Amino acid sequence: MNIISYEDFEGVDLRSGTIVKAEEFPRANMPAYKVWADFGPEIGILQTSAQVTVHYTPESLIGMQIVGCVNLGEKNIAGFKSQFLLVGFSDAHDAICLITVDPKVPNGQKMH
Repeated sequence: MNIISYEDFEGVDLRSGTIVKAEEFPRANMPAYKVWADFGPEIGILQTSAQVTVHYTPESLIGMQIVGCVNLGEKNIAGFKSQFLLVGFSDAHDAICLITVDPKVPNGQKMH
């Protein structure tokens, strides 16, 4: 375990968002989807590539309220601009299980 300061943790901008669009991403090296999430009026809609194809379909992702790290900068993934990191945990077989919000909160809320 790597210990960080509370100030370092405060620099990680984890926000609530709702997935508004998801589609197959055949150009990705590993099975993945293109995902768009609404992070509220301050941040808006951001897009990312997510390797979450084991537990989710594009249709099942729509409307899901998720947690995303929105301050990592942009990354080019197979020609697609990734603007946030969709966060989750690996299951026993290393497939990603997304962190969700329950009950729902407004989009764009910062995690405390």
